[in-house]
Amino acid sequence: MRKFSQHSLGIDQGDLVLFSDFEDDGEMWTGEGPREARRRVRFAEGFAVVPVVQTSMSMWDIARGTNSRADVTAERIDRDGFDIVFRTWGDTRVARVRVAWIALGAVANDDGWDV
Repeated sequence: MRKFSQHSLGIDQGDLVLFSDFEDDGEMWTGEGPREARRRVRFAEGFAVVPVVQTSMSMWDIARGTNSRADVTAERIDRDGFDIVFRTWGDTRVARVRVAWIALGAVANDDGWDV
């Protein structure tokens, strides 16, 4: 559990299309085996410490007739941003994915004193 003292709680959030591979026969749509899509997200403002980041798929469009395999996570989290990472494997064919995210953490407080 994280406890915040002498800081205010900051929350940043977003929702972005990570890829749309069916439009140009990209790897997620035409490939097989392990595949990964990654994108860096920058926070609107930096946090005072590394925040907690939660990701979830807010939309995914997959081919019928293959197994549905997906893993979405946040990696390389720092005070200024993080990487959204989507992975699939096997014969799964993914046309497109949109990922929602929320970051919560301590932010500098104008009333805080640094003595």
